[in-house]
Amino acid sequence: MRLFSVAEGRLEEEKFDVLDLDKPVHQVFFTHVSNPSLREWLFKNDFPEQIIEDILSEDQTPVFDIIPNGDVTILKHLNFSGEEYLDFDTANIAIIKIKNKLIVACDEDKAVVEISKKFERRMRLHKADIIYEIYTIIDIIIDNSIFMSDIIDVSLEELENEIMNESIDEKLVQEKIYYARRTLNRLVKLFIQENEVVSKVFNSVSVAKKKKMKYEFGDLREHILFLVKENRTLLDRTGYLLNFHMGIMSNRMNAAMQRLTAITIIFLPLTFIVGNYGMNFKYMPELGWKYGYLFAIVLNISVAVSIFLWLKKKKWL
Repeated sequence: MRLFSVAEGRLEEEKFDVLDLDKPVHQVFFTHVSNPSLREWLFKNDFPEQIIEDILSEDQTPVFDIIPNGDVTILKHLNFSGEEYLDFDTANIAIIKIKNKLIVACDEDKAVVEISKKFERRMRLHKADIIYEIYTIIDIIIDNSIFMSDIIDVSLEELENEIMNESIDEKLVQEKIYYARRTLNRLVKLFIQENEVVSKVFNSVSVAKKKKMKYEFGDLREHILFLVKENRTLLDRTGYLLNFHMGIMSNRMNAAMQRLTAITIIFLPLTFIVGNYGMNFKYMPELGWKYGYLFAIVLNISVAVSIFLWLKKKKWL
């Protein structure tokens, strides 16, 4: 899809239809993992079957493998799927280093284009060096992961505000918290795996390159460890949000029960008064009194209003 060759120590883009890996110059290829030229070249150069399977598999976890004359690094490019709350898709990024060739293959066109454009912008400021190029590609992938974590952080803040809203859909909120926890668990596991891969990549280079690139790869590891800690913190936050949501629901339930209790308290004495007048006794003075009915009505209203004002003062209503 994109090819960069070295000209006076700088990477310059060339057009290509098929992978031509026999040229002696240093080249960086960005292509789709299903590119027939890539598959043909892998088989032609006797890549181990297990390595080829890792490169072509969509479900491969982050891994680093040493092969004859080079190595293969596989990381994950993250992208929100939009199907469920905070759910994300992963695309394998295979970074294949063979002698003076660097091939970056992915099973998602959008990810290939995005990484190649960022790679081109960043390499304009540096002379071509295959180890630095690998570092740059890994750094681009990690920066994308940091961006994803920032989005999750903002989404959890919005969810917290949503929980405070009285008109929330409680079932929907619980589903969002569940999906957020599932996503963060997956991310923590992924970043731990990627941290191990980056360490293996750094340990595989020569002593001279280690001295030259120790700060760059140290920065990569710091960023990945930050992602692990940050996503664990966000995972703890979802637990807080769940407890917070349950607490809000409990408070609202208590408030509803309190109002029902207050209404019961108001009508209980009225029921008692009405019950007295419902008795079938022969001699009840109020039955023969001209204002007996009015007296009973006024008595009921007075008792109800008095209890209502008392409950209002106690903030039960």
